[in-house]
Amino acid sequence: MANSGRRKPPLVANKRRPKAKAKPNPKTARRKAKPAARRARKRGNPLTRGVLAVLRWIWRVVWGIGWRVAFVVLLIVGLATGYVYTTLPDVAQLLDGRARGSVTLLDRNGDVFAWRGDQFGGTVRAETVSRHLRNAVIATEDKRFYMHPGVDPIGIASAVRINLSEGRGPLSGHGGSTITQQTAKLLCLGVKYDADDWESEAAYVQDCRQTSLWRKAKEAVYALAMEAKYTKADILSIYLNRAYLGGGAYGAEAAAQRYFGKSASTLSVAESAMLAGLLTAPSTLAPTSNIERSQNRAAVVIGLMADQGYLTDAELREARANPAELSEAAEAQAGGYFADWVMASGPEFFTRDTTEDVIIRTTLDQRIQKAAEDAMHEIFETKVRDGSKAQAAIVVMSADGAVRGMVGGRETKVSGAFNRATQASRQTGSAFKPFVYATALDLGYSSQATVVDDRYCIDIPGSGRWCPDNYDHKYHGRVTLAQALTHSYNIPAVKVSESVGRDLVSRVAREFGIKSDLAAGPALALGASESTLLEMTGAYAGILNGGSSVTPYGLVELRLLGQDEPLMGAGGGIGERVIREAAAKELIWMMHQVIEAGTGRRAKLSDREAAGKTGTTQAARDAWFLGFTADYVTGVWMGYDDNTPLTGVTGGGLPAEIWQETMKRVEEGMPVKPLPMLRVRERPAEPEPQTASPLYEDERPRPGQSTPQPQGGRERVNPIENILRRLLGG
Repeated sequence: MANSGRRKPPLVANKRRPKAKAKPNPKTARRKAKPAARRARKRGNPLTRGVLAVLRWIWRVVWGIGWRVAFVVLLIVGLATGYVYTTLPDVAQLLDGRARGSVTLLDRNGDVFAWRGDQFGGTVRAETVSRHLRNAVIATEDKRFYMHPGVDPIGIASAVRINLSEGRGPLSGHGGSTITQQTAKLLCLGVKYDADDWESEAAYVQDCRQTSLWRKAKEAVYALAMEAKYTKADILSIYLNRAYLGGGAYGAEAAAQRYFGKSASTLSVAESAMLAGLLTAPSTLAPTSNIERSQNRAAVVIGLMADQGYLTDAELREARANPAELSEAAEAQAGGYFADWVMASGPEFFTRDTTEDVIIRTTLDQRIQKAAEDAMHEIFETKVRDGSKAQAAIVVMSADGAVRGMVGGRETKVSGAFNRATQASRQTGSAFKPFVYATALDLGYSSQATVVDDRYCIDIPGSGRWCPDNYDHKYHGRVTLAQALTHSYNIPAVKVSESVGRDLVSRVAREFGIKSDLAAGPALALGASESTLLEMTGAYAGILNGGSSVTPYGLVELRLLGQDEPLMGAGGGIGERVIREAAAKELIWMMHQVIEAGTGRRAKLSDREAAGKTGTTQAARDAWFLGFTADYVTGVWMGYDDNTPLTGVTGGGLPAEIWQETMKRVEEGMPVKPLPMLRVRERPAEPEPQTASPLYEDERPRPGQSTPQPQGGRERVNPIENILRRLLGG
């Protein structure tokens, strides 16, 4: 009771020392955190949770299937690669993959001037070619060549990206192929050409160049097998030997010889860059097609080489300052018309369809060839109106028929073009007249025998009456044979032909080498027959050599590469005698007068004697000039391919000027030689007698020849008739 009125004290805990907190257990904390995280996720967006769950499931399915599929694919690729590996031959068997052989043409001095077929200069190794060529090819075609196993995924992805960005399909355009894959394609994945299995070689090549996805897959397998079988140097060697580099050249050595006249081991930076640049489009970029385009492409390659560290600064400056140039042989554009003619004249199995490497030595003189080409260009540039479609052809040969130069058209730097010198048969016009007078001279007439040039008509069975006319539409009375040829009178030529006999004139012309069909009527004497320029030039060569026939030829010797013994020799040259040597020499003098004082004056040379004959056909569709010096025979034809008449052109005009321009260049620097002619003192034409035969012999009898006597009081007896009677046994 005593404490009942007292206030109670507040309840206060005893002052104690606080306990230290225990450190949490990390394992326990993580275990507690996981349920918390799961609870947090469960508390998240249900849609998100659903999407994530589907994605996780898809990934597990893809991964589960993907690695199994990848394993199977790798297994199949490995097995396929292994099988291909077992089929790959030794490297040496893969270096030359041409289906055809090559033809190398040499001029008269033994220098190469043309190539034909699949040119192969010999096998090279990546280690033996110029390092610049090796580096240029790698820099251009496959800069990771030494790093990939045959297939470059980075390169493929880059190519697909470029193709898509340029609006093409993923496999169209840039292929991303490595050098190894390109080599596999060049090998056609090991499939060799067999004529029995393919419609044509072109179909085989087309199949090898397929770009389908399945083909790319097979190509990749083949490339992997090659990488396993061969070294990188082996693969690059195959590529350098098999790649087509334009101009008929297969392989680096052939291309180096074709374009630069040197070995692939000595190529400069600029030359190597040009060859490497051809790999993308060999026919289009070939320097023989367009040297400027090739040089521009080479400049790009040089830049790639510099970017990838293959060139020093000095080498870069040198290459850019001195772009590659073609050799003289390459400048000749593969021999042009002459090379085509030689190839056509040789046996087909050794020229056009050869499977061997063939060497052909020819008669070509490159100096003379250039002289003919330059003369053609000079006249057409300075004397022919702009826009004219007229064509011309030139043949230069020796007196034995060896062709030294040939131009088959105004475009001289061509190959495989229509050759107007050998393939165009055209009427010869008055260029045929020397064979008429050759016949008369051989039968005993002299150049001073006379014939009356007046109105003359012949009744032709089935055709009616035919009356030839002179070019100037005038009659000239009694003229000598020399005068008639000098001024190219038509009526005397027909009279002489009819007098000696057309058949005999035709025989002489054929034996001189004119193989074309000759006209049967009296117009034969005026060149109504057709012939080629090569035939006509060869026939004139027979006159120069003293009256013996010649067969024009260009092939001297054919042999296989590596062999010393020729398989065949020249197929032409001097043949049998056609007319007497004395007759030929007198005819040469008559033809010399044509140039000195007649229709061929524009062909006259200032420093040496020349002889020749003009020819112009009806309506001036063809104009000819053929002639010779003591050294060479040259024929010129001019006209239109479609037989359109020439305007203001005769054989004594532009053709004679082309002939003169050609011979000035051909004879430049050569010693002057006189023509082998029998010089005759001309006599003035005598007054026309009241009664005249078509042909009068010289009043001075020759040894062994009697003076013609009058017959029946009207005309002299034609001595040719007596000679023909004796020849025919009449």
